[in-house]
Amino acid sequence: AAGEAQCLSYTGCNFLRQRLVLATLSGRPLKIRKIRAKEEDPGLRDFEASFIRLIDKVTNGSRIEINQTGTTLYYQPGLLYGGSLEHDCSPSRGIGYYLESLLCLAPFMKHPLRIVLRGVTNDQVDPSVDVLKATALPLLKKFGIDGESLEIKINRRGMPPKGGGEILFSCPVRKVLQPVQFTDPGKIKRIRGTAYSVRVSPQMANRMVESARGILNKFLPDIYIYTDHMKGVNSGKSPGFGMCLTAETINGTILSAELASNPQGQGAAVLPEELGQNCAKLLLEEVYRGGCVDSTNQSLALLLMTLGQRDVSKVLLGPLSPYTIEFLRHLRSFFQIMFKIETKTTEEEHMGGEKVLMTCVGIGFCNLSKTIR
Repeated sequence: AAGEAQCLSYTGCNFLRQRLVLATLSGRPLKIRKIRAKEEDPGLRDFEASFIRLIDKVTNGSRIEINQTGTTLYYQPGLLYGGSLEHDCSPSRGIGYYLESLLCLAPFMKHPLRIVLRGVTNDQVDPSVDVLKATALPLLKKFGIDGESLEIKINRRGMPPKGGGEILFSCPVRKVLQPVQFTDPGKIKRIRGTAYSVRVSPQMANRMVESARGILNKFLPDIYIYTDHMKGVNSGKSPGFGMCLTAETINGTILSAELASNPQGQGAAVLPEELGQNCAKLLLEEVYRGGCVDSTNQSLALLLMTLGQRDVSKVLLGPLSPYTIEFLRHLRSFFQIMFKIETKTTEEEHMGGEKVLMTCVGIGFCNLSKTIR
């Protein structure tokens, strides 16, 4: 009965990843009912089933029960194990969908994680592998998770609908995390980016770079956008192109924006010039929102603050995304932790949108399964 009392219960298919990741870290079992129960095609989708299989691969001794219609899921987490793995992601979502959660779990494995993920590297829904490589890895380093083995390597690109991309993600394990004081984003000093094109003319990438620079050069001289044209086997199975831009500040804050072309056979054709311009505008918008962590990585930063040593961590964020707000609620139910949230008005900060200062005391999460050498 004691085990049952601890079990958290949710309904609906929203925020499935958050719930599974936090259940795994906190070791609390959870039950999710009524997953798309009212729809014509009820139950878990293929990308969610693929995500559950991935969680099963990186843990040892997890118990997962799904009813016949796939509308109820019971999950009792095992130990985070890690090691060398491979996983084929569902092509209906980007690899970023899976990678975001692995970034949360990887530092707490028993063995360092080395995993090859296959699927769609860049799409319009999930953060692309480029953006996570440019923004999430530096964020992990701030919490003391670094070393030569922390890397994301793109071996092949894959665009929707068919995918065919492949990446390698490896991450070292840590026993404890450092607390952070990360409250001054600093001024933007340079902009870097990648314009990629697969199975279309390599000229597309140059056209995107040209039009993005047309906007950004008005603000900064130090802009470098790489063109990345992969050929043959490395270019995946579907044509497409896109761009990922990052702005870096003097204090090491990295803000990102990205856009990808419409998947083959869906929606109108996009001009590379338009895509380049829109991506540059998105980056400026992200700079306006500001904060020390960009909107894709807010929840990762908050999770690492929560799991830090019993010490105060502070991070200044831009306006919270709906995903992050739900994540804060989940942190409260799984870890009983509350953040102190102070809004900083634009006058105080002299720039951009309204900022939020998030403060918390870490729970002193200790990676007990880490083997001490």
